[in-house]
Amino acid sequence: MPAQLIDGNALAHQIRQQVQGRTAALKARGVQPALHILLVGEDPASQVYTRHKVADSTETGLAATLERHPADLPEAALLARIAALNADPAVHGILVQLPLPAHMNAHKVIEAIAPAKDVDGFHVQSAGALMTGLPGFWPCTPHGCLKMLDAIGYDLRGKHAVVIGRSNIVGKPMALMLLQRDATVTICHSRTAHLKAQTLQADVIVAAVGKRNVLTADMVKPGAAVIDVGMNRNDAGKLCGDVDFDGVRQVAGWITPVPGGVGPMTRAMLLVNTLEAAERA
Repeated sequence: MPAQLIDGNALAHQIRQQVQGRTAALKARGVQPALHILLVGEDPASQVYTRHKVADSTETGLAATLERHPADLPEAALLARIAALNADPAVHGILVQLPLPAHMNAHKVIEAIAPAKDVDGFHVQSAGALMTGLPGFWPCTPHGCLKMLDAIGYDLRGKHAVVIGRSNIVGKPMALMLLQRDATVTICHSRTAHLKAQTLQADVIVAAVGKRNVLTADMVKPGAAVIDVGMNRNDAGKLCGDVDFDGVRQVAGWITPVPGGVGPMTRAMLLVNTLEAAERA
């Protein structure tokens, strides 16, 4: 029997409705939750992502501002702009869309954002809060992945999870979140020796490499839950993930589609973080 789909679109819609209700309650108290997005350059994918983020925010009643800058903007100017937004009490969340132009140090830029407004959850202080279990903003993509597992009632206690992808944006935070749910976690990457031997032991596989078909049907234990974080294009130019969806679906118990899986959930968790920033302010 083919794997059941975890519908990210449907779940994200439910979360947006919840955010809308909480936003209305804040507005009734005179607080307008506000997200400020900084986009530097003309990266086509970034333009699409930011447009969706603004649309999602508007739908839920959040005030979202998209501020565009040319690719040759000096790093110092971007840092100065972030400092001004940090000091603005009307702005609750700040998001710098990645990737940044090559002349900018992305780590330095992210660290310039006040932790209380780091709604992407990339700041070192946010990472520290995640590691120690203290209140903070969880990175949107891994948080969205966990919400998808929660939605199907998946109990991670004692399960073996394999995360393919070691980046600070998805891989490592995802592993920490899984560990907090009492799962056993193995972190791999696309060049891990004997990757198939690792994934065949996994009850949950999170593929977050950015490479097509990094996970195929022969690498998946029957009944496993497969979360596809990848965002790629196939030979026909259509959006696809890191997982060989058609093949893996015949083996897995649960699987997320691309598009319509993790992507909408990532944006939904950004709204949640922005709302929580406003509630804490």
